[in-house]
Amino acid sequence: MRILDQPLKWQVGLILIAGVFAVSTAAIFIRLTMDAAGVSGVGFSLFVSASRLAIASLLLLPAWRNLQPSQLSPGALHYAIAAGICLAVHFGTWITSLSFTSIAVSTTLVTTNPVWVALFSWLWFKEKPTKLTILGIGVAFMGGVLIASGDVGVVSAASNPLLGNFLALAGAWMASLYFLLGREAQRRGLGIGSYVVVAYSTGSLVLLPLPLIFGTSYSGYPVAVYLYILLMAVASQVVGHTTLNWAVRWISPTLVTLAILFEPVSSSFLGYLIFNEVPGLLVLVGAVVLLGGVAIAVFGAREKSRS
Repeated sequence: MRILDQPLKWQVGLILIAGVFAVSTAAIFIRLTMDAAGVSGVGFSLFVSASRLAIASLLLLPAWRNLQPSQLSPGALHYAIAAGICLAVHFGTWITSLSFTSIAVSTTLVTTNPVWVALFSWLWFKEKPTKLTILGIGVAFMGGVLIASGDVGVVSAASNPLLGNFLALAGAWMASLYFLLGREAQRRGLGIGSYVVVAYSTGSLVLLPLPLIFGTSYSGYPVAVYLYILLMAVASQVVGHTTLNWAVRWISPTLVTLAILFEPVSSSFLGYLIFNEVPGLLVLVGAVVLLGGVAIAVFGAREKSRS
């Protein structure tokens, strides 16, 4: 089994920042896709989810040539396949939640990943978080709540908030498991290219039949819809998610998911540039609180690594 050279911390940090920004484009592309199609709902959300992963899988087809199961530790492929299933459920639940509850509530719930990753890591891998990390998680989460609260004045077309909130929370659970399973698959010998092609392909196979079950076609939409989904697959999935999966190989999954909390800040900035949506005061305050929480958690993780 080939031993990977560990990158320097500043290299991981820079690449992680680029990945978070790439992931942040997903909400923008989803908004543009729905506007271009003039359609929303469960079926269309599943169509977007399935198409995104299917295109990403096709773009990564050459990576299959590097997959050598005989050189992997037992269970590596199983963890990658399980991660792909969790990724499919994450996209299916989170994107669909936007049809039933407000964007603010959905975003807040789905970005509770750090809480669940820390909890799952403690229960599963016995990685007990430090007090500073726990404090940082709490502060960062409160920052996310403030960011969402800054949009409470916007009228929501929520048709079933209870269902939408549950779907968003389920999306957070599945994303957390996706990162933890992905880290374990890579620790057992899967390179990042081989891992993501297995996970993305598995996720796309799970999702592809679902839009048809809900009576939604894959054809008949304006060209712009397919263009936005293609851009989402390249930027948000191939670049963004692959970068995050690479980072989780080298640093704590809790820190990776804490970094993802920058996504609402970055998405808000892009929303201002593209849709002229000006963040309110609470959003700006929440961003500062969120950054403070991330900093506290980082210091907590460094304290643990030194002990």
